[in-house]
Amino acid sequence: MFLADGWKDYAVLDAGGGEKLERWGEVLLCRPDPQVIWPKSRPELWQKAQARYARSQSGGGAWEFLQKTPESWPIGYGELRFLVRPTGFKHTGLFPEQAANWDWMAGLIRGAGRPVRVLNLFAYTGGATLAALAAGANVTHLDAAKGMVTWAKENAALSGLGEKPARFLIDDALKFVLREQRRGSVYDAILMDPPSYGRGPDGQVWKLETEIFGLLQECVKVMSGRPLFFLLNAYTTGLQPAVLQNLVEKTVGARFGGQVAAEELCLPVMSGGVLPCGASGRWRA
Repeated sequence: MFLADGWKDYAVLDAGGGEKLERWGEVLLCRPDPQVIWPKSRPELWQKAQARYARSQSGGGAWEFLQKTPESWPIGYGELRFLVRPTGFKHTGLFPEQAANWDWMAGLIRGAGRPVRVLNLFAYTGGATLAALAAGANVTHLDAAKGMVTWAKENAALSGLGEKPARFLIDDALKFVLREQRRGSVYDAILMDPPSYGRGPDGQVWKLETEIFGLLQECVKVMSGRPLFFLLNAYTTGLQPAVLQNLVEKTVGARFGGQVAAEELCLPVMSGGVLPCGASGRWRA
């Protein structure tokens, strides 16, 4: 597994009964997690939760604020800083398990000994973008949602990285990659965190199972002659690490050789065990 165990400002305190109790800085949040099918180990801890996201029987859900909770607040991971805020879709603007990938990428960038151009697709609020910028890379950050790109810029400024070489773009991932091919642009590293289902800025429908292989094929065409790494994340239920391994091997690996590793992404649970949080397929030269 790829275990994100370097956090100080975040922790999963307990998990059970279809929920997880998380500490985000000093704020305790309770959120649903359908993979947590075991009982709670520390029921007494849950009484301290300041907010709980409750699922609705008709779909969706809403936050129930049990105590006074800030609208947003900062947390840190090493030198990086992020604004956390509960959103209407249970998310907080950060996937802390991705820290395992941030550390991996940053190590490769710092060890490259040369300028590194990174393309971050479906880049959300910029966790990976910040990690790459802090490591010295030039980053193109792309997401279809304007609000997420704005949030990413806020995080960059909060981390003192606002003046680093970065482009923050609102665009459809595939359309952008095809334009980059025509422009002759290349990248030394590409990473992506595609949704299971979504829409682009012009209403384009995205369904991972039917679109992802074609996108990977096109991404290979904008990788430089000295590629450093490629990272594919997936949170789609039922998409096993072996599927990601095959996808990356048959696209990036087929063109450049190198090494591919795919594992579950996990977070340690303070009361015992680990919490599975999707999967990642990593390629390196």
